[in-house]
Amino acid sequence: MSGAPGSGDEFVDEVSSIIARIGEAPGTFPRWPTTSPASVHIRRAVLGRFPYVIAFEAHAERVLVLAIAHAKRRPLYWLARAL
Repeated sequence: MSGAPGSGDEFVDEVSSIIARIGEAPGTFPRWPTTSPASVHIRRAVLGRFPYVIAFEAHAERVLVLAIAHAKRRPLYWLARAL
C-alpha cells in the first residue's frame, strides 16, 4: 500500500467488497494454480488496486479465508494453514 492518507481505509473497503463477492459466488474465482489437488480446492481472489490476494476454501456451509497475502512476498507462506 502507498503511504497516502486514507489508503488503509481503501484497502479495507476493497477487501470487504471482495470477501462479499466470494461469499456470494465462491466457485467463480479461479483455483490457486500452484497448490496441490485436495478434496477442497484453494481459490484466489486478486485485489484490483493493491498487490494482494485472498486465498480461501469454499466449503458447503461456509467459506474459510486462509490468508490475505501480498502477491509477491513470501509466496505460499500461508499454505500450511490449509493442511
